[in-house]
Amino acid sequence: MLKFKNFGYIFGVMLLTILPSSAAMTFPNINIGLQQANTPQDFTNGLQILIWLTILTLAPSILIMTTCFVRLAVVLALTRQALGAGNLPPNQVLTSLALILTFFIMAPTFNEINEKALQPYMNNQITQQVALDRGIQPIRTFMFKQTHEKELALFVRMAKIEKPKTRDDVPTYILLPAFILSELKTAFTIGFVVYLPFLVIDIVVSSVLVSMGMMFLPPSMIALPFKLIMFVMVDGWYLIVKSLVDSFVR
Repeated sequence: MLKFKNFGYIFGVMLLTILPSSAAMTFPNINIGLQQANTPQDFTNGLQILIWLTILTLAPSILIMTTCFVRLAVVLALTRQALGAGNLPPNQVLTSLALILTFFIMAPTFNEINEKALQPYMNNQITQQVALDRGIQPIRTFMFKQTHEKELALFVRMAKIEKPKTRDDVPTYILLPAFILSELKTAFTIGFVVYLPFLVIDIVVSSVLVSMGMMFLPPSMIALPFKLIMFVMVDGWYLIVKSLVDSFVR
């Protein structure tokens, strides 16, 4: 009987032998290069490709800046820190959970963008500029609902522009930092509420250990099982996820 590595070697030799003799098999070839723009249209097309490549590069940052990801990631990280379980759950799990919840919460907004901007543009019913204008409106509506007036007024004042009369008068470059600052404020507020029960357990355990004369025994090691059992009994992840989703103004 042939060993597995010998079988793999024989299979590779057979594949290399068969491929050159197969005239029907073709492989894609992609060429990217710089050519001289002979017409203004060629220059415009190249500039549009460069802009789209830049947007794709900044897509993760745009996702973080304009969606609910910031609040979710901060609250989940504070919850793990309050539990005192070290790196459990791992960063990859918390980030994945925050990303999945982001798509869940932002689904109505993404659907509206797809219906009003993306699909008409793909069907050549509207121009690119109209598609961009329609696509940014659902995002702005979502951000306005989560942004506090105090933070928005701060950036309007620092930008030294005329006080906006309506939401349409607020530039996006002012709305973005106000939205992120509001999300951080809300996230830390929720994190403080989540932290309180675990803090009470730490205080109780520390007081008991001091009263028993066990001052050199780490309180966190004794408090961790009590935190975990309380978190499991109250179905902590269910409550946190429910509270996070309900915290967003629809």
